[in-house]
Amino acid sequence: MCTAATYKTKDFYFGRTLDYEFSYGDEITITPRNYVFNLRHMGTLSKHYALIGMAHVAGDYPLYYDAINEKGLGMAGLNFVGNAVYNEVEEGRENVAQFEFIPWILGKCATVKEARELLSRINLVKTPFSEQLPCAQLHWIIADKEGAIVVESMADGFHVWDDPAGVLTNNPPFDQQMFMLNNYMHLSPKQPENYFSDQLGLKAYSRGMGALGLPGDLSSASRFARVAYVREHSFSGESEAESVSQFFHILGSVDQQRGCCEVEPGKYEITLYSSCCNGDKGIYYYTTYENHQISAVDMHHEDLDGAALVRYPVLQGEKIYMQN
Repeated sequence: MCTAATYKTKDFYFGRTLDYEFSYGDEITITPRNYVFNLRHMGTLSKHYALIGMAHVAGDYPLYYDAINEKGLGMAGLNFVGNAVYNEVEEGRENVAQFEFIPWILGKCATVKEARELLSRINLVKTPFSEQLPCAQLHWIIADKEGAIVVESMADGFHVWDDPAGVLTNNPPFDQQMFMLNNYMHLSPKQPENYFSDQLGLKAYSRGMGALGLPGDLSSASRFARVAYVREHSFSGESEAESVSQFFHILGSVDQQRGCCEVEPGKYEITLYSSCCNGDKGIYYYTTYENHQISAVDMHHEDLDGAALVRYPVLQGEKIYMQN
């Protein structure tokens, strides 16, 4: 399971948690403008915007989980098991394989508005990357500083939803997630007032009681409500350090700890990594389950006119600062 969110101060920030029981060997990967994507049904994509994000690189091909391009457009794929349905190749359409979707959008679009227009021509197809890496069942959030959309390919059609909450988790479908936020409209960061009875001397006995009823379990529907609430009420200064720190605190509200979500005997889902991209500066920040120190890679420190992938290993191992 995973959670993605947007945040805006002076700059635009986009990121996600990736929650799973094991890692495929992920790397922070920069795809420069002249790297050639050999597409399965659409020829080649050889001139495109540069990207930075987290990817599993298979045979020199970046399979991105999440990324942001040099123009500040971000995109992330999240598990959508049981609901995602992809199509057969259709003549006359832009047939994009599911695993090509992130580079196709981020390579060609500078804004959510441009992505919407491109999405109107896409046929998202079920061609797998390989026998060893079949199609993942995903849906996607696409966002820039002006707003966000969610893309879902399902049995009943291809949906592009406006995402005013600026968040995405997993099942159920996005429109149902948004509807269920109605259950929490009474929540507030302020202390509650007594509407129960004017005959009873009821009063708040603790700070934070305005958020009583905010779900705390690990289900995707509960994580959607929780991170939407936390994001909506988050406040920070506009400096880079304050903004990045606050973004990781937003994602921290839905961290998964080892032992709390058993997927099979002895195996547990954990938050493998959390990411925060500054879309204006092209910096990819991240933490991992084993390393809470924020690490960063700046795409603009690399040759973005190159043709070869630039790959950085994920830094593991807890970094503890001793003060004495």
